[in-house]
Amino acid sequence: RSSPDVFESRMEKRTEVKKQPVGYSKQGEFIRCMEEKARPIFFAEGLGTKTSKGGFTKDKTLDSILNVEMVKEKSAEEIKQIWNQYFSAKDTVYAVIPAEKFDLIWKRAQKCPSFLYALPRKEGYEFFVGQWSGTELHFTSLINVQTQGETAPSQLVLYHYPELQKEKGIVLMTAEMDSKFLVVHEAQCLANQAQLFYATDRLETYELVETFNHRSSEFKYMSVIAELEQSGLGRELRPGQVSDKS
Repeated sequence: RSSPDVFESRMEKRTEVKKQPVGYSKQGEFIRCMEEKARPIFFAEGLGTKTSKGGFTKDKTLDSILNVEMVKEKSAEEIKQIWNQYFSAKDTVYAVIPAEKFDLIWKRAQKCPSFLYALPRKEGYEFFVGQWSGTELHFTSLINVQTQGETAPSQLVLYHYPELQKEKGIVLMTAEMDSKFLVVHEAQCLANQAQLFYATDRLETYELVETFNHRSSEFKYMSVIAELEQSGLGRELRPGQVSDKS
C-alpha cells in the first residue's frame, strides 16, 4: 500500500516466473552452458582454409577440420566414432579407411592417376573422369572434359588424410561437391567406385584401371558398367533405390 510501484514490479516478476516452463531455472541454463564449453572441441572446420574460384577448399588440411592433438590420445575406434558422428549430421561424403586398404589405393593411384567412372542415371549412365592430385581425388563429368579440356572444373573432390595412418592405422576421408550437379548419394556412389576399382583384390577389376591409363585404345566403356552391375553398385542408384552407405 505504501509503495504501489514496488508492488507492481513484484507482480510482473511473479507473472514471468509463472510463464516459464516447468523445470526451467537460470541456474540450470548456466550449468548447461558451462558443460557445453567444457566439452572437448574436436572439430574446427573452416579454419586455415582458402576457397578456390570453383567453391572448393584450396589446401584443405586435416588440422583445418580436426583438432589432431586432442585426438592423439584416442584409439582408432574412438576416432572413427568421432569422425562418423560429426559428418553424419552433414550433407557430405565421408569415410574412415583402414591403413592397409589406403596403402593399396595410394600405390595404384601413383601408377594409374585417372579413371573413368559410370554414374547410374534414370536412363543409362553418365560418365565421370576421376583424377588423383596428391591425396585428393577430383571428379568431373566426361562431357565437361570433352568440351573444356584441362580447365574443366571439379564437381566432386575426395580429401584423404593419412596423418594418423602410421600411429592409428586409419586414413580419414571427407569431401566437397558442387550441389548444382551432384547430390550426396550420387557422390557416395562415385566414392564407392573409387574403392571398388583401386582397392579390389580382383585383378580383372583393377586391370580396367591399368588399361585406361596405359592402353587407352583397348579400353571399353561398357566394361566399367559391367563391373558396376556385377558389384551391385550399378543397381543402387536406380529409381527407388538410394545408397545409404557411408
